[in-house]
Amino acid sequence: MSTTPDTAPSTDREQQLSRTFVQLADTLVADFDIGDFLTLLVERSVDLLGVSAACVILLDEDGTPRVAATSSQRTELLELFAVQTESGPCIDCARTGVPVLFAGLPAETRRWPTFTAAARECGYRAAQALPMRLREQVIGVLTLFGTEPGGPAAGVLELGQALAGVATIGLLQQRTIEQGDRLAGQLKTALTSRVVIEQAKGVLAERGSVSMDEAFSHLRAHARSHHLRLTDLARGVVEGTADVAAILASDR
Repeated sequence: MSTTPDTAPSTDREQQLSRTFVQLADTLVADFDIGDFLTLLVERSVDLLGVSAACVILLDEDGTPRVAATSSQRTELLELFAVQTESGPCIDCARTGVPVLFAGLPAETRRWPTFTAAARECGYRAAQALPMRLREQVIGVLTLFGTEPGGPAAGVLELGQALAGVATIGLLQQRTIEQGDRLAGQLKTALTSRVVIEQAKGVLAERGSVSMDEAFSHLRAHARSHHLRLTDLARGVVEGTADVAAILASDR
């Protein structure tokens, strides 16, 4: 896995870490958006843990994993492949509810041959799948990716599991707030948000002649600077009501 957290983190990092836990725990806001929430989780996982990429899958009502948020396009493609082939650390983690490490070792290559090949094609040599669970209830998996083989440092693993844990509590709390709506409904909302965001990324990439990842960076920056929900802005891009030129001009 990539890097080890700074043993003497700066004040800025401590403040970012504190804000992240508060944001992941607070789903009581009136305009809660699960797309924003899960995007925050994967982005802050990358920033705070020093990994190369992150992905969240959620389990639907019958336990089928679905990709809900990723930090990059190639990560999304890899995890979609893992879900479709039912192979990889994220799938095993979802089934067992315990952390699963892929460190690029020969034994792991034999365990997940198709996933290993796909991960290498995407530039990843290691992955750590962390369960999003509360007691015996597993609702999803947070997977961290690295470009170098090997397992994560203890500090990375502990902090990553803490982020996954507080996000789980936040999601379950939101489910309770919504008058007992089932997790399947929440998953449907997350997947709908992701589809709209992916469509908006495609529009921006084509209009601005940029990559899908760059398009998402512009979209996210514009949403944040104008205090807009990411899903609402993405829907505006898809429907043609948003100012695409202004979005593409937003600093990343």
